Amino acid sequence: MGRKLNPTIRQAYQAGEKQFVDWAGPTIPVHDPVTGRVWPASLFVAALGASNYTYAEAFANRQLPAWIDGHIHSYEFFGGVPVLTVADNEKTGVTYPSRYEPGLNPSYQDLATHYGSVMLPTRPRKARDKAKVEAAVLFAERWIIAALRHQTFFSLVELNQAIRELLVRLNERPFKKMAGTRRSLFEQLDRPALRPLPERRYELAEWRKAKVNIDYHVQVDTHCYSVPYRLVHATVDVRLTTRTVELLLNGVRVAAHMRSYERGKATTDPAHRPKSHQQHLEWTPSRLIHWAGAEVGPQCAQAVTRILEIQPHPEMGYRACLGIMRLGRMYGKMRLEQACVRALSLEACSYRSIKSMLQTGLDRQPLLNLLPSPPVIRHLNVRGANYYQQPSNKEEAVC
Repeated sequence: MGRKLNPTIRQAYQAGEKQFVDWAGPTIPVHDPVTGRVWPASLFVAALGASNYTYAEAFANRQLPAWIDGHIHSYEFFGGVPVLTVADNEKTGVTYPSRYEPGLNPSYQDLATHYGSVMLPTRPRKARDKAKVEAAVLFAERWIIAALRHQTFFSLVELNQAIRELLVRLNERPFKKMAGTRRSLFEQLDRPALRPLPERRYELAEWRKAKVNIDYHVQVDTHCYSVPYRLVHATVDVRLTTRTVELLLNGVRVAAHMRSYERGKATTDPAHRPKSHQQHLEWTPSRLIHWAGAEVGPQCAQAVTRILEIQPHPEMGYRACLGIMRLGRMYGKMRLEQACVRALSLEACSYRSIKSMLQTGLDRQPLLNLLPSPPVIRHLNVRGANYYQQPSNKEEAVC
């Protein structure tokens, strides 16, 4: 007595519900016209569940970019997005194959989110879960790969042009057991039920993890990008495309920047800085000097100018100038102006000196009391005060 076969369920597919994707087993040889090397091109196949309408495209390999592009091009070929995209447990799309909770590659999940389709990997070693695409792959192998076996191709462009021509024939081929073709059934069932394509095409993203440094920036390759300062020391997800850098925490985007390839530079959003840092960076030398002259007086402006001039770089004197601003609020503008007069006279223009003068009340003392007496010069050729006294009598006057 033979082995008893388990019964199988006949699946009914709703219009626009499922799209099945897979790689065909056989490859197509492509000849390099320069080196003469022959390399195998892989055939990506997609089929809609209700109509069997089929898409196929050749790629140089089966890596993630090709897998993602195959999905994008199939959605665009069908003119819409299905509710579910049923895929085999390819390592490029599924990082953790499981019967119950398969783990998707972040880029593959990102693709699903962008197009609004749910990625549904089949159960491992369960070919019946993807019977529809298995049939589509079989037809593609017979109607495309086998039909091209006697032709020689020197580029993917040339190969895909031939595939598109054969694909039209496959989708226009009449069914044997029912009326119509794949195309006619697609126009009747799947096309009206597919979800609309998004406004822009998905751009393949690379995902990484990075830790936020103390300066609230994360380093990506050789460039740094800012995040809100509250996330210092947090670990964030980095989503990289050729044009953008997105930073996410627990799946929520916290920052986005245009990608830069400048080595050793930083891209900073001013809103990510603490308030104190924002205020510090709002000041420039000209603004500080203008503030000192307009709010306090010309002597304060000169003192601020002197502080900025004696530093190797003007920005090194910003804190001292901002500290002098606070002294004006504490002691009053008139006292600060007098302290600056004294600091200029004594060549002691610094935040500490001016603050000390205000604290000790030196700004209220007359400036002359602090000026040193001129030195007494003694020399044989220098006449003393007695030489210029008036004579006491006429004789002395005549002499």
